[in-house]
Amino acid sequence: MRFFPIRPELTRYLTAIYLNDIDVPPGERMIDMLHPEWANLRFMEGDPGIGSIGPGEMTPTPVCVLAGPTCHATRFELGTIRSWGIGFLPLGWTRFFAASAEHYADRAVDAEQDPVFAAIARLRPQLADPHADPYAQAEAINRHLIDLLADAPPDDPAVVRAHAALADPDVGTVADLAARAEVSERSLERLSRRAFGFPPMLLLRRQRFLRTLGAVMLDASRSWSAALDLHYYDQSHFNRDFTRFMGLTPRAYMAKPHPVVDAAVRGRMAAAGAPMQVLHRPDP
Repeated sequence: MRFFPIRPELTRYLTAIYLNDIDVPPGERMIDMLHPEWANLRFMEGDPGIGSIGPGEMTPTPVCVLAGPTCHATRFELGTIRSWGIGFLPLGWTRFFAASAEHYADRAVDAEQDPVFAAIARLRPQLADPHADPYAQAEAINRHLIDLLADAPPDDPAVVRAHAALADPDVGTVADLAARAEVSERSLERLSRRAFGFPPMLLLRRQRFLRTLGAVMLDASRSWSAALDLHYYDQSHFNRDFTRFMGLTPRAYMAKPHPVVDAAVRGRMAAAGAPMQVLHRPDP
């Protein structure tokens, strides 16, 4: 897994531009489970396999897949594949996509078939050649997104303020979040669903969960109790959140191998200073 530079014009909108090269023995598939995230667009060449956001039957993954913001784990199985990915911050969602994030929350769609994502999905032919210079391909992503900004709506400062507050470990209530965003609680509800995909209370709950999970994934020697976010009453409180977001207990999750997610957590930490996409702080 490799992460590539994001042009300064785009750092307010993206968490990462990344490339996965996964080589699996013939007839086998790699199995993993991804924690909740903001939206991601992936362009895949090879065997994209099957997946499911949350419980339910796993279905074939499109080769150009847009996963909206999630509050459930994504289960997936894939074969040998080369996959370019773009991670979007909430502000990026509002700039690039003319749709409420709530409409795509906990959903994955074929970006080439959905008109909301048609303009950005046109990138795929530029990323299909496995022998091309990956830095040139990453730059093609940067240029394409910068071109799309010309027709995008302006930045919404309230989205940036709300995101900054959400990323602050000291903010633990909807009232605090609304005050920091400088909007009423009713306006915050609408803003959260439009730009973030979920209501404010669920976003705060997801944030404290992922801060705890991220700390343990970076240092497997830490116990859950030692890593607990300050907004948890006790470990049973955290365990309930874990089961809600991941669909299994902390012990069951850590007992499974996570070859893709472990690489992503460590690569993202080295490249961007945050182990998970949801833990990125927005640019001011």
